[in-house]
Amino acid sequence: MRFIGITGGIGAGKSEILGYIEKHYKCEIYLADQVAHLVKQPGTKAYRELVELLGQEVLAGDGSIDKAAMAGRIFARPDLLERVNDIIHPAVKEYLMERLEDARAKGRTELFFVEAALLIEGGYLALVDEMWYIYADESVRRERLGRTRGYSQDKITQIMSRQLTEDHFRKYCDFVIDNSGNLEDSFAQVDRKLADYVRRT
Repeated sequence: MRFIGITGGIGAGKSEILGYIEKHYKCEIYLADQVAHLVKQPGTKAYRELVELLGQEVLAGDGSIDKAAMAGRIFARPDLLERVNDIIHPAVKEYLMERLEDARAKGRTELFFVEAALLIEGGYLALVDEMWYIYADESVRRERLGRTRGYSQDKITQIMSRQLTEDHFRKYCDFVIDNSGNLEDSFAQVDRKLADYVRRT
């Protein structure tokens, strides 16, 4: 079983690529943002540590951590951000490693994917078998984000400025999918790469 990281800048089309893989291959796919939400649920170690760090005021009426309240607390105290990340990021890795070992033990999964924009910065290069970079021209990404999310060009520029450059992504990734054109071409790139490992269903 191959453990593959999927990364790339905002608007590159990671979700579309993963949707295709999920449909056509025996795989498990985890989105780091969704896992980060799971590990903050009441009863988890991360939940207890976050409440201890941030205080009861970040809790919603049902006892869960209110995302907006947590963001407001961090905005008021920027020094808390690193400490919050030091709680969440290890918890996400631990969750993924448990799922990976479970998948290997059951033997029904041929491919195990984790997706996040920050995989490289998060130290996943040491964990995955290979890292894939979903690339798209900046002009294409800007058009997509404006059309599908309604983002202004200023907002897009601000987000992109906080992400890794194309050169940095290419330096650390083992495989690049050019998703600048039509999706059928991108899917063909995926099929050619995965033909080395598994059969398409």
